[in-house]
Amino acid sequence: MDFSSKLLENAVQEISQLPGIGKRTALRLALHLLKQPLQQSQAISKAITELREGVVFCSTCHNLSDTELCEICASQKRNKSLVCVVEDIRDVMAIENTGQFNGVYHVLGGIISPMDGIGPQDLTIQSLLDKVKREEISEIIFALSATMEADTTNFYIYKLLTPLGVKTSTIARGIPVGDDLEFTDEVTLGRSILARVPFETSISKS
Repeated sequence: MDFSSKLLENAVQEISQLPGIGKRTALRLALHLLKQPLQQSQAISKAITELREGVVFCSTCHNLSDTELCEICASQKRNKSLVCVVEDIRDVMAIENTGQFNGVYHVLGGIISPMDGIGPQDLTIQSLLDKVKREEISEIIFALSATMEADTTNFYIYKLLTPLGVKTSTIARGIPVGDDLEFTDEVTLGRSILARVPFETSISKS
């Protein structure tokens, strides 16, 4: 791809590093920005800079937040004894959109996947164990996607939680096997939360 402008080439190169965006799409985006008022490009640049400089991980649940404690963990209306374990922030958003969950979350930051070089030490599993030991937790809900890697992660954490005597459950499998949680419709996801089953029951059925 030949460029008449080095500045345009640099912009395309940077944009194309984003997931799912190739060089042609990056070029279309760059040309689109050139056609818009300068203020729009400046607003986008400012938003990205503020995102990188301002967003932090919640000190309690590891959700993305603008402050040390995210709004969910800080809310007095949430049931702090009910903890929903999810893979990342997209799953938090998906479950929140159902309006069916009033507990808090624990974001693992991924799932165990040896093929991708991700082990238990790369996730926030120890932080979850510490939370159960330290706080009054009545139930841990596993809400990971219906994949083999997610099931492995669920079982690994379950084995670590068993000696601690905390109740564990998993969302009902109205979610198609192999699907990511974030792509599940809100009604199905909401019903899966409400119809959750004891985790040991899900093991015996698999």
